[in-house]
Amino acid sequence: MASAAPTWRDASVALWLLSGVYLIFQSLISFGCGGYFAGRVRPPYASATDDIETRDGLHGVAAWALAVLLGAVLTALIAGAANRPSATTQPPSATEPSVLSYELDHLFRAPRRPPNVDLTGERAEAARILATASSHGGVLPEDRTYLVQQVTALTGLAASDAERRVDTTLANAKSAISRARAASIIIAFSAAAALLFGAAAAWAGAEVGGRHRDGEPISEWMAHSNRWHKGRVADPRPLP
Repeated sequence: MASAAPTWRDASVALWLLSGVYLIFQSLISFGCGGYFAGRVRPPYASATDDIETRDGLHGVAAWALAVLLGAVLTALIAGAANRPSATTQPPSATEPSVLSYELDHLFRAPRRPPNVDLTGERAEAARILATASSHGGVLPEDRTYLVQQVTALTGLAASDAERRVDTTLANAKSAISRARAASIIIAFSAAAALLFGAAAAWAGAEVGGRHRDGEPISEWMAHSNRWHKGRVADPRPLP
């Protein structure tokens, strides 16, 4: 959602919400299936007095926790490998946020520029100034003046044209940061909800798997249970 690709800028809030709903739906399906398998393959208890449903549900939650842990470890390994410094890696002060890449391109665009001109430092400094556009106080007047001077010196534009370009870029940067922030919040809440609903789905799936293992119909509180098991007689013998 915070990609530098131009497509995310045209994405609406409805599309972000739809992405969050898909994430929750996918979590329900995957964790529910994982919980079902955890309850289905678990050996049955010999004593009928045991709280079988609770134990099956705990097995489903354990499968959910293991999947979340493995996913977190895998994500950390991938992120660590991607952020590993190399000989060509720029220092943190010389990097620019990808969410503002287009705004920086527009800010320092020049019709003619000598080849092999490195603007990495100038772009990184301008990006840090543009990032303050979404703050409560906005960009400081001296920072705006500095950007105008930089644009005038690096692009050859007249001072009035440089001021208009800086003002346009500041407005676009504020909008881009706000949209990226909103998308990040929606996805973060969706991920948290997906994990929570996934735990519940794993518990319910494990209970269903345990009942199928024991040859019993699923609980009545589950949707469509009577229709699925209409006319079925409970068989205390475990399924092979």
